[in-house]
This record gives sequence, structure tokens and C-alpha cells, in this order.
Amino acid sequence: MRKSGILLPVSSIPSKYGIGTFSKQAYDFIDSLEKAGQSYWQILPLGPTGYGDSPYQSFSTFAGNPYYIDLETLIEEGYLTKDDCEKCDFGDDDEYIDYEKIYLSRFKVLKIAFQNSNVVNEADFQNYVRDNRYWLDDYALYMAVKNSFDGKSWSEWDEDIKLRKPAAMEYYREKYAEEVMFYQFQQYLFAKQWSALKEYANQKRIQIIGDIPIYVAFDSADTWANPELFQLDDMLTPIAVAGCPPDAFSATGQLWGNPLYRWEYHKETGYAWWMKRIAYCYELYDVVRIDHFRGFDEYYSIPFADETAEFGHWEKGPGYDIFKAIKEKVGNKPVIAEDLGFLTESVIKLVKKTGYPGMKILQFAFDPREESDYLPPNFVANSIVFTGTHFNDSFLGWYNSLSRRDKAFARKYLNIRTNKDVQWEFIRAAMASVSETCVIPMQDYLGLGAEARINIPSTLGINWKWRMLSGQFTDELAQHILDMTKLYGRVGK
Repeated sequence: MRKSGILLPVSSIPSKYGIGTFSKQAYDFIDSLEKAGQSYWQILPLGPTGYGDSPYQSFSTFAGNPYYIDLETLIEEGYLTKDDCEKCDFGDDDEYIDYEKIYLSRFKVLKIAFQNSNVVNEADFQNYVRDNRYWLDDYALYMAVKNSFDGKSWSEWDEDIKLRKPAAMEYYREKYAEEVMFYQFQQYLFAKQWSALKEYANQKRIQIIGDIPIYVAFDSADTWANPELFQLDDMLTPIAVAGCPPDAFSATGQLWGNPLYRWEYHKETGYAWWMKRIAYCYELYDVVRIDHFRGFDEYYSIPFADETAEFGHWEKGPGYDIFKAIKEKVGNKPVIAEDLGFLTESVIKLVKKTGYPGMKILQFAFDPREESDYLPPNFVANSIVFTGTHFNDSFLGWYNSLSRRDKAFARKYLNIRTNKDVQWEFIRAAMASVSETCVIPMQDYLGLGAEARINIPSTLGINWKWRMLSGQFTDELAQHILDMTKLYGRVGK
């Protein structure tokens, strides 16, 4: 069935107090999706972010970002007063997130909510902690200990707790018991609010497309608590790390720095950790987009001491074996394979064998020098078409930066005659394509330029900041989207 959706990170919702949250405005966005005839809301990973504020470098693959807890809901529930929130500085720019101010203010307010609560005696809280113990105990302790070491990575902690020696674990659990419960409280609020928002979306027949990074951060509860899963030496230092080789976009490649998996060990355990991870994703989302799908076929291994990605090499990944296990143990759930970049014959075969739809990005299509797999006539029905993703510029930002030759080709191909509302012809090409699903970033529907770009890969300090302004997603815009969605047979049933 042909369907469509909109990509908008939770952080970009125009909520109060500096960043998008599970707020009334998030419910309003879902209402607008319904008015526009959409079937999907695609978001970015929901985990707590660390250095660089990237949702792809999270302190936990299971935990939720406490920034997304809606403070207005906590006021209504009696955990906070409006004055508690107004005393804090969350930034004064409605269009861009000030992460430093959010970091310095959000936890202060949440600590007040924790102190005002009687959560230790609440049955729902106790049940939540019990049901999520398999990841929550390690995460909450990790965050409490991390704070006690002034935010340093676990690799720089004292050796006894770095190596999780039993006496040290018991000592820190007792010493920071209240802080541990504070982090459990945050996750309880996150889960409670997200569950309600997701249920509301599902009632409106809108499904959530979530995003799971293939790798976890080195500085994370996952790596600290499960070092046997990763390529680490006896002192838990990475032997090799993840990244991408040099290409036309980067002469030295991309050095991501994530620890690599010990795939042979995962196979011996029946991919037990992955089964828990994937199963948990389907508690949070309806559809899961698996980032860097190529890494399951082959992964790029870079020596840990290297400062660039130039001298890495390819290693064999688990291949179809892990997806066979997922289908057997978790079920044949809906997955989107992020199969972008240079694809070898073996990874193309892997995507085909899984049956998962791959991704088609229109911004990659318009090079008149060669035939492109990203031009609509070359699509297959089992695919997801995007004008661009969170790693691309907005359509207008991209279009305005094209060379004269490439822009002339795009204008001719898309039958663009004037510069007025030029993005709609680009969206039309995606909507009209044979791809069963079409997802458009909100910035493209709003006709915004490079100022609304979410992320520029391999840069720090300028990403993940853009926010939609209140009132931008108008009923008139929703109607325009609905008209096009109907025209190309994508209205959700």
C-alpha cells in the first residue's frame, strides 16, 4: 500500500523551554499529520546525547533523552511549579536549541520534580524499574558514577569501578543510591510520556518510524556494562574503531570512533544482546530504520590510535545470520535498511535477501554525467523515497548550492519553470515515484533553506539545533500536502 510521512526530530518540535518535547505541540503535530493524510512520523534516535549533542552518540542504546520530558506536563501533575521552570534559562531563540543552557537547566528542574515526588512508593515506578532492570540498573549507576567523576568517560574512572569489580559496584550503588534513583525517575517519566504520545499517534493511524544506529558510543553504559561484546583489549581500550573510508566527500574518510563488535561472540550467544535491543525498539517504535546497514555485511575497521580513517580495512560482518535470528526470535517486523553510500554486490544481495526496503534519496540523483540509481525511473516499489535525510541539506539549501550544469539538469528533469515554490516539484517527483513509501523532511514542506539544516557530517557544535516555529505547520499547508498525497494515492487508510 502506498503511504507517506514526514521526518521531524522530536527536538525540533516548537515546545516551551528551549527544546522539543513530548508536549502539547507534539500532539498538535500529530493532528497536523492526520489532516495532511500522512501515515508516518519519522524521528531520530531518542537516546540521551553526549559530546556533540548527536543522537547517534548516546550514553545508552536503551535509555531515553531526559531533555524530551515535557515540563508543562510535570507542572500539571504537581511535580513542578511554573515558577520552578521560569527561573531557569533555557535559551531565548525559538528557532535554535542552545544545548549548553539546556544541559545546565534541565537537570536542575528534573531534580526538583524528583524531590517533590513520592516516586519510591509509587507502584507504577516500582514496576517500571523491575521490568527494565536488564538495562536500567547499569544505565542509572553509570550516569551516577559518571557525575561523580565530573562527567569523564568510564575509561578514565578509577580502575576498580572501570572494571566493575564487585566491591566497587556495591560501594557506588550504596553511596549514590539517591542519584541512581533520580536517573531511574527520569527514565520512568520519559517512558510514561513517550508511551502516551505514541499511543495517541497510533490512534490517529500514524505510525512512528524510529532509528537505530548500528553502533553504540564508547562512552556509554552499553560498552561499560558489556565489554565482552566489543573489540577491546584487557584494559578495555578499543583495538579498532568504526568509520568510513576516504571518498569524494572526505579525503581522509570519517572517523566515528565507536567500538566495533566481536561478531563471533555475538553469534555464540545467539545474538542475545541484539535480540534485546531490537525487541526494545519495537516497544518504542512501529517501524525501525537500521542505520549503516552495510556494516552488517562488511564493516570498516580503523586502528584505534589512528587520527584519520585513511588506513582502515574491511572486515566481514554477520551477514544474513543476524537477521534470520531477529525474524525467528523477535518476529518479521517492519524494517527500513539504510543502504546508502557505495554498495558492493554482497550488500545488495543482503538487502534483497532480508526483504527490507532500501532508501532512495532524490538529492543524490541529479548529476547529468551518469545514470543514477536515485532517479525515480530506476526505483523499485519495495523502497522508501526521501527528498533528503537528516544528513542532507534542506532541498532549497541543496538546490541553491548546485553547479549551473547540475541545476539545469534538475530544472529540466523536474519541469521547473520559475523559482516560486520550487521545492514542490521536487516533492512531487518523490510522491509520484513507484516507491511504496515517501518521507519528506518538514523543512522541505516549509520551503526553508540551509539555515534549517539538521546536521553536517563530521562537524561539531553546529548540528541538531534547528526547530520548527510555532504556527509554521498551518492548516493551509496541511491541506496542500493532503491534496498532493491524494493525487499520488498515498493517503493513509
